[in-house]
Amino acid sequence: MPSTTLAMYNLSSYHTEDFTLLGIPGLEQYHAWISIPFCFIYLVAIVGNSILLYLIVVERSLHAPMFFFLYMLATTDVILSTTCVPKTLIIFWFGPQKISFPGCLTQLFFLHCSFVLDSAILLAMAFDRYVAICSPLRYNTVLTPKTIIKIAVGISFRSFSIILPVVFLLIRLPFCRTHIIPHTYCEHIGVARLACADISINIWYGFCVPIMTVISDVVLIAVSYTLILCAVFRLPSQDARQKALGTCGSHVCVILMFYTPAFFSILAHRFGHNVSRTFHIMFANLYIVIPPALNPIVYGVKTKQIRDKFILLFSTKCTE
Repeated sequence: MPSTTLAMYNLSSYHTEDFTLLGIPGLEQYHAWISIPFCFIYLVAIVGNSILLYLIVVERSLHAPMFFFLYMLATTDVILSTTCVPKTLIIFWFGPQKISFPGCLTQLFFLHCSFVLDSAILLAMAFDRYVAICSPLRYNTVLTPKTIIKIAVGISFRSFSIILPVVFLLIRLPFCRTHIIPHTYCEHIGVARLACADISINIWYGFCVPIMTVISDVVLIAVSYTLILCAVFRLPSQDARQKALGTCGSHVCVILMFYTPAFFSILAHRFGHNVSRTFHIMFANLYIVIPPALNPIVYGVKTKQIRDKFILLFSTKCTE
């Protein structure tokens, strides 16, 4: 057999066995109970984001740049939670579940890509608020439909390009030891640690590239809101300042809900060696479902246009 053929055969043989997802180690006896709030929150996320998407599509008054980015955020949140939660609930209800290697790669790709894309969308929304408050007269000329499409395509391509190498970094690894994953879903480093080969490049790429990308988004968001605050406090009246800050309130809440637990989880995973694995996995599961559930609620409560359309939608349904 030629050496190249033999090498390809050996490489393909690494990935013939399925992985087994165990769930939350140490809490197996509580899986059924954990599934109850988990399933409820997931349903809230799906229903809330679906209503938000429906309102943005059917209401012409919501066809504005801010709501286009909100539409992207809601879509990404649905993908993020749906990528992992259904499989997690099956594990909670029926015990450890097998997942194929391609299925595992698909799950972790959409998981990490959604995370990076969420961060980029929040940056785009911060730019939208910056233009709306700091250059209101130029808003429609700066954020034209063509510009918005370019931003959407650009941030989507950036997220895809950053996460795609992760898939190839995992494909190259031989998995000749255990195929048991002590988690409820596949994630890059967790899968890489099962390999019987050097995973230094996985660790460096998986930690540095996506995290530095997200950190750069945070820095640019902070710059945007610093400029926004400077512009707001130069406004002549108290009412004008309150109105300007009110338009940013929901976005700031979503930013805090997204980045605070994300960085806490990253730092605890990287430096919190005394933190139990059970806590890490439980927190990771809550993170993929709670922000997607809260985002539409925050925007529904704090954004007047969405709140009014939501009330109108359900008042009309009730009178029919």
